[in-house]
Amino acid sequence: MSASKSSLAALTLGAIGVVYGDIGTSVLYAVKEVFGSGHVPFTTDNIYGILSIFFWTLTVIISLKYVTLVLRADNHGEGGLVAMLALASQSVKDKPELRRWLLGVGIFGTCLFYGDGVITPAISVLSAVEGLEVVSPNFKKAVIPLTLVILFGLFLVQKHGTAGIGKFFGPITLVWFGVIALLGLSHIASHPEILWAISPHYALGFMFQHPGITFIILGAVVLCVTGGEALYADMGHFGKKPIRLAWFSIVMPSLTLNYFGQGALLLANPAAVKNPFYMMAPDWALIPLVVLATAATVIASQALITGAFSVTKQVIQLGYLPRLQVQHTSVKDTGQIYMPFVNWGLFVLIVLAVVMFRSSSNLAAAYGIAVTMDMLITTVLTFFVIRYSWKYPLLLCIGATGFFFVVDLAFFASNLLKLLEGGWFPLLIGGAIFMLMMTWKQGRALLNNSLRQDALDLPSFLEAVFVSPPTRVDGTAVFLTAEPGTVPNAMLHNLKHNKVLHANNLFVTVRSHEVPWIGMDKRTEIESLGHDCWQVIVNYGFKNDPDLPKALQQIKGRGCDLDAMTTSYFLSRDIVIPTIGSGMAQWREKLFAQMHHNASGAAAFLNLPNNAVVELGSKIEI
Repeated sequence: MSASKSSLAALTLGAIGVVYGDIGTSVLYAVKEVFGSGHVPFTTDNIYGILSIFFWTLTVIISLKYVTLVLRADNHGEGGLVAMLALASQSVKDKPELRRWLLGVGIFGTCLFYGDGVITPAISVLSAVEGLEVVSPNFKKAVIPLTLVILFGLFLVQKHGTAGIGKFFGPITLVWFGVIALLGLSHIASHPEILWAISPHYALGFMFQHPGITFIILGAVVLCVTGGEALYADMGHFGKKPIRLAWFSIVMPSLTLNYFGQGALLLANPAAVKNPFYMMAPDWALIPLVVLATAATVIASQALITGAFSVTKQVIQLGYLPRLQVQHTSVKDTGQIYMPFVNWGLFVLIVLAVVMFRSSSNLAAAYGIAVTMDMLITTVLTFFVIRYSWKYPLLLCIGATGFFFVVDLAFFASNLLKLLEGGWFPLLIGGAIFMLMMTWKQGRALLNNSLRQDALDLPSFLEAVFVSPPTRVDGTAVFLTAEPGTVPNAMLHNLKHNKVLHANNLFVTVRSHEVPWIGMDKRTEIESLGHDCWQVIVNYGFKNDPDLPKALQQIKGRGCDLDAMTTSYFLSRDIVIPTIGSGMAQWREKLFAQMHHNASGAAAFLNLPNNAVVELGSKIEI
């Protein structure tokens, strides 16, 4: 019993560090942006109204939508937009048109995650370092260079993995939540009446009196729920119970106290509106608070970077991106990975964001569109899961998700007002990545069609070969083929040039499925083709780590015995030739050909031993 309690405590502490780092640092800029926008007249009633809107936004979007409803939609224990997408598409697999539409919407939502992944570290670290301006205006010139140095250091250490520093994430973030709660309490103590703002009638009163202003400021209010998607995405790492426990016991109370403390400060000192978070602190605590805030924002950014690696790996497994180099940074936790291309690609875009927007207020204008569209997409996918997978009554499904849809739509519509001020930036990033993903997916389909049209039927081919068999040599040949039952190009080239056939021949097709995990008991399917030849299908979920040699050990004792020392892997290294015709637009075919050329090799992706791989090239027109 005590062991399970300590395990729950450890997971809850971990969740506080990783899951809630992002939402925990939103206190740095959310209130400042709402009152600093100039749209809200500075009155006591309005302060009460805005605080009430903040509290009920946290309650409705995080407590009710994510913690209560969305966390229930787990895909074999996994969460996040990719897991939800897989769940939704599986639930409507008998409706191909709807399934195709859902896949498109879900993948676009995943692309927006990268836009969010650029803005969030930039706005978080920049807003923390801007605390130096409160210490002394002379520090203003140092804010951007210092922000860039901190971000560079963060991305530089990614290749070493987060295992070493990860154990400090929870405690530091816990200290952060304790400090922001105490800061809030210290000001609430002098104006305890501010706690009446918890009543929803203040929020409703403000909305009815100022409907136009309410609509405009929702784009800034949404900053208080930054990181809501991370709560669902990290479910597989921590589980539902620790995430819920952390939210209701630590995170929600600390955020509420701090926001209400900022409100109490504004009642006493309206001039504090220029940076209410830092002006809550006494002068002696400012420098330590800037250091702690910077540490908290770095941790929040770390969680997002790790998420970008995980999401990219999952999307590659689902077939929407070419293979990229993946390095495992932990011998114990296979989920801890590092992807150099994603890491430095993100860093370049974040530097661009910091240099272009130059302040957290300007970045706040860019923030919101991507995250609210993601929230909207999550709500839509949740409807299809609870209706078609859980089989709940239609009216209940509409009622459960319709309310959240209206709330998400209001936030999204408000953020559209910021489109020209900077909202275009994350949308441009998401749109560009979506175009790359769709080009890769359609290009792969064209490539496979081209291969299928030219392919020979494997059983018939083997029958013809064994009428007058070539010389057999010792060992096992593993030929990788995209389609079961077709002759791999690598085999044709091997027969043509080497004029030999191995004693054992495996024709292996690797398949990725729309489920997170496939166990070893369902990893391989094997069928004998006669003459010591076998057709093998190897199955992986989008969170499994492909390891073909390990998977093939599963077929021992099923008619085919492999010896790793005498096994060779034959791969086709296809060169794609774009042609004018009925495929994609010419520029997209050229883009696909370039992506195909630059994709990391199948050998590394499938964890094949370097000294046992033979690559044979061929040209294919699409």
